Amino acid sequence: MRLFLVPISTRRAFVYCRSPNVLNASLLDKVTAKAAETWEKWERADKGWRKTLVSYGHVVLQRIPYEEWGLKSIPPLSAQRQIEETRERKPVDVVFPRNAIKPENVLGILSKLGTERQDHHRRKLWWSIGLAPLTLPIAVIPLVPNIPFFYLAYRGWSHWRALSGSRHLVYLHEKGLLHPQSSPELENFYSKRLISGRQEHGNEKSVVPLGEEDTEERLLLEESDGKELGEILGAPEIAIEVERAVVQIRQKLHSEQDASVQGKGTRGSNTSKEKEL
Repeated sequence: MRLFLVPISTRRAFVYCRSPNVLNASLLDKVTAKAAETWEKWERADKGWRKTLVSYGHVVLQRIPYEEWGLKSIPPLSAQRQIEETRERKPVDVVFPRNAIKPENVLGILSKLGTERQDHHRRKLWWSIGLAPLTLPIAVIPLVPNIPFFYLAYRGWSHWRALSGSRHLVYLHEKGLLHPQSSPELENFYSKRLISGRQEHGNEKSVVPLGEEDTEERLLLEESDGKELGEILGAPEIAIEVERAVVQIRQKLHSEQDASVQGKGTRGSNTSKEKEL
């Protein structure tokens, strides 16, 4: 198993585990791979309910937080796996770019990624499990798939998988089995983005490694960078994860900027009224 710590902005990153070899994958992983294959076939449909479902499905999937997708990539910590990892004490490499993340910050960032969303995934897991049976009456309608049930079942599985991945990550951290390892190729990839940021801001101190205080958060990647990053890491499937993370973080930054502008406008208006009084 190998982990990748991928900086998306100057303040945010996500962790990703390269997909295991299908020959050594668990039954659940094989079922998930089969479902992905079926979904891909539906995407090629010209029309019909399959095409419609896929279109709406993409919109819904894009709204799932990128942190959840990253944690889901980490295999669950089964009892057998825990025994093997504890006995063998084999370190797990964490590949990262040291020019974008300071080495001394890596373990702290991973610990935060592993713990901060556990309560959220636990609550949403039970919420999905509780609501799914209420959709069963829809199944009696002829020729209409029970989409609400399948959605809730999928979200329940997704939250369980993310929770399991986060627990595995925390376990590796607590046992001292995480081995940060900077990649020269990854450093070269990010150096171009960091240089571009310095030129854009006209200040060499405007871009600092992740985990340090920064005056202003900005994106380090674009959606199109995912393909090149996947080639460098030998994990082409990470391209879609990068694209999703970039889109979501950009939306958050725009929302924060809009809120900040509105806040300043409100304060300015209040100040003017006070002066009038």
